[in-house]
Amino acid sequence: MHKNTETVGQLIKKARKRSNLTIEALADKVGVSERYLYRIENEGKTPSFDVLYKLIRYLNISSDSIFYPEKPSKESEIEDLVRMLNNCNERDLEIVKATVKAMSEYEK
Repeated sequence: MHKNTETVGQLIKKARKRSNLTIEALADKVGVSERYLYRIENEGKTPSFDVLYKLIRYLNISSDSIFYPEKPSKESEIEDLVRMLNNCNERDLEIVKATVKAMSEYEK
């Protein structure tokens, strides 16, 4: 679907692997069976809207990549950073903010 070649399942699988999650862990997080998730990723099963919503939110997948696959992809290092930031706790976020602030002040 994405780039006229990736299916929804392929996008989900790629995002799951990028997040270093097993099928078992992701299935548990979104409340589906491992078999159901396996079928989505590998057999072209279309997830229900509720499951798709949970997967998009949990994996931080751009909904545009699923619903508007013809749009140019913005899959980039910035999106990877956003994905990582979404998994940080408050302490980690404070460290990241302080680091970025120090870096931006250093460049001035």
